[in-house]
Amino acid sequence: MEENQDIMRVLLNRVLTPQTTSFPEIHFGGPDHPSGQLRNLLEERIAAVPAGGSINWVTYYFRDIRLAKALIQAQKRGVHITLCLEGRPRIPYANDAAIALLKGEKGIGDALRVITIPGLPSPSDKSWKPQLHEKLYCFSHPEPVAFIGSFNPSGNDPEDDPGIILEIGDQNRGYNALVGLKDPMLVEKLIEHARRLHQSPPGLFYRSTTNADRDVHSTDTDIYFWPRIDKHPVVQFLHNVGDSARIRIAASHIRTENAANVMIKLAQRGINLEILAEATARRVTPKVEQRLLDAGIRFRRIRHTESLPMHLKFVLIEENDRAWSVFGSFNWTKPSFWLNHEIAAISRNPVIFQAFARCWDKLQSM
Repeated sequence: MEENQDIMRVLLNRVLTPQTTSFPEIHFGGPDHPSGQLRNLLEERIAAVPAGGSINWVTYYFRDIRLAKALIQAQKRGVHITLCLEGRPRIPYANDAAIALLKGEKGIGDALRVITIPGLPSPSDKSWKPQLHEKLYCFSHPEPVAFIGSFNPSGNDPEDDPGIILEIGDQNRGYNALVGLKDPMLVEKLIEHARRLHQSPPGLFYRSTTNADRDVHSTDTDIYFWPRIDKHPVVQFLHNVGDSARIRIAASHIRTENAANVMIKLAQRGINLEILAEATARRVTPKVEQRLLDAGIRFRRIRHTESLPMHLKFVLIEENDRAWSVFGSFNWTKPSFWLNHEIAAISRNPVIFQAFARCWDKLQSM
């Protein structure tokens, strides 16, 4: 992957303006990569931060005890750490062992912030509870970088609870991505975001307060935060794409009818729309699948012989001679649209686009 990126950098250097030469890193996990590639990336970056440096993380699942121990060792050598972690994920006890270690006598103390956001009043058979679903990993060294994407360290080695892996999938071997943004302004704002969550954990109406993070706009990449009180930025962007566009969506979760409506309207406009989706019916419902197929949309589930999860969340848009990639933690679900804390990027960076396009081609060839 790094050799391919070096080649791409040389090829694209002639067409990039001086303002867009901050080359990102794009890393993928999946059955065509070594098991644990993305968690190993995080562990290597932890080890590379010296005394006086900083590590700022926000994540949803955290079960990886080796990574937890690596953070503890980093703090002992003088690294400034903030870690924000969802306290009640979908499997409520999933993070408990890592939390106990990190909060223990030899842990990282106040550097850990376990966040549980209060929910809305809901019917007895439903739960309208926001969750901290972001995946953000910022490192000061060896050069400042902020990774966002779909991967959170939800596995453990050795695995002590196979039932959790059966439920959420083996993310260390499944399809995932992390994009390392290096634009100094983006990195600075994402670090500020992580530290703000750590200092003042969000309440239910966080987005309507003055403390809420504002969207960030750089030369070629825009960062958006959820929950929002205005329109969904990805949906709004897709609405504004021309009818001659080609749109490719890789989605781990499509459950809300609103999301299906968005996609169907795009197809009805004549847009060339393709969807690659997770295989499990819980994450992508049969009802949504049938509606998309009935609308004539090219829809395919990614099924692996070992039931590895297709956890990717990205969109590729091409219109005339322009191309954009959309990536982050967001899902096409009601909680992600309206309640959860999420991050997404909309980027014109050609290195990112080409990396996700190659990933799409691999998925499609399965």
